[in-house]
Amino acid sequence: MGAIFFLALLVVILLLLVSCVKIVPQAQALVVERLGAYLGTWSVGVHFLLPFFDRVAKRVILKEQVVDFAPQPVITKDNVTMRIDTVVFFQITDPKLFAYGVENPIMAIENLTATTLRNIIGDLELDQTLTSRETINTKMRASLDVATDPWGIKVNRVELKNIIPPAAIQDAMEKQMKAERERRESILRAEGEKKSTVLVAEGKKESVILDAEADKQAAILHAEAEKEKRIREAEGEAEAILKVQQANADGIRFLKEAGADTAVLQIKSLEAFMAAANGQATKIIIPSDIQNMAGIVKSIVEVAKEN
Repeated sequence: MGAIFFLALLVVILLLLVSCVKIVPQAQALVVERLGAYLGTWSVGVHFLLPFFDRVAKRVILKEQVVDFAPQPVITKDNVTMRIDTVVFFQITDPKLFAYGVENPIMAIENLTATTLRNIIGDLELDQTLTSRETINTKMRASLDVATDPWGIKVNRVELKNIIPPAAIQDAMEKQMKAERERRESILRAEGEKKSTVLVAEGKKESVILDAEADKQAAILHAEAEKEKRIREAEGEAEAILKVQQANADGIRFLKEAGADTAVLQIKSLEAFMAAANGQATKIIIPSDIQNMAGIVKSIVEVAKEN
């Protein structure tokens, strides 16, 4: 019986000693009290409690924590009631202040967030509230960081997760957005039609210019062809005249070489004038010596007829 009692006592002592050994993991801290008074803050490592005198008052997580609060009703400057839910990112920097500064730190932060949000939104109108999220976040973070500093808490960021306006405001906003989209669509359609009209006009202008260029080129080619035709006709006439003159010159040279007298030469000249008239001239001017020769020829013809 005594051995069993002794064995049980030994087991109790071992369990008591084991319970007095505390291992603090990374990113955590232990707030330790001795006889109800603050003893110290244990960080990472192995620590030993004094049995029956020391106790762990609070285990504190030193990592950054996120708290998502329920939507809070707020009223804007233009008396519009809306609901806004916020997300707070905070980190415990002083475990002692966190353990003894406030009874329920999370609830305290939630209530402080709600009151701060109401104060900031109360100075803004609806449109400003919807378009000034970054400004609201900055103001809230600054206010919460100052208020939570005595609690050993540092507020790193505050984000407005949702802004929920009343149903009537949402309907009006949707109608406004629809009207804005329709207006932009009308503007884009008008710009497209304007560009199309401009392109068509430019195409017609280009077509007219091309037609004018084509007509101009055609006129130039026609004029050049007409010019070439006249040049060739003139060259042909000149060549014909040159050949006639050459033939006359050859005939006269032949007569001279044959020893023809003056009368024959004058007759040949008369024939040349007759050939030059070609039956189309209405008036021919003949030199006087050729006229005299013509009179002699007429007299010879008449004498021949009498005989």
